[in-house]
Amino acid sequence: MAKKPEPPGRQLTGPEAAVMRHLGAPVQAGKMVHDLRSEGFDTDHSVRALLDLQSEKLVALEEAKPYVALSSYALSPLSLWFWVTMGAVALSLGLISATSGAALYLRYVFGSVLVLFLPGYSLIEALYPKRELDELTRLALSIGLSLALVPLIGLVLNYTPWGIRLAPVAVSIAGVTVALSMVALKRKHDYYRLSRGV
Repeated sequence: MAKKPEPPGRQLTGPEAAVMRHLGAPVQAGKMVHDLRSEGFDTDHSVRALLDLQSEKLVALEEAKPYVALSSYALSPLSLWFWVTMGAVALSLGLISATSGAALYLRYVFGSVLVLFLPGYSLIEALYPKRELDELTRLALSIGLSLALVPLIGLVLNYTPWGIRLAPVAVSIAGVTVALSMVALKRKHDYYRLSRGV
């Protein structure tokens, strides 16, 4: 955590005011929460105050040690979206052979996510690594681009020896999604390094 910013436009009270009193030089967030607990504020309110001040750009929360390597960035909390996407793709492919029971309904759910959301989501993450779009716009574009990408994948598959069957279509959509997600991860890491000057 760093820097004491310009005075805010609103009056800060409680743990937010205490956070602003403690700032000046870079401080570890864990130490800040510990100091606030010693002043009588509970952990939840202290953490919420830090996050609220960060969202208002009054404090900057940064990692103590930046993720310079792509592998360390991929294993960081910043890349949770990547692992959730990979898990959904793996579950979708794993459930292809389900024909009855609860697994069949899971197949429908994860198959729909794979076809209607994930390819477009991966493309949006690759095109906009800096989070310029709000969440609703990202959702709408993800669905719209998925509806555009999947027929194109089917068109290409139509001219291959495998044709348009369940397994080749699922594997192709999964492959495109994984490839786009890896491109997005690399672009996000490049932007991360650029924004932190490492």
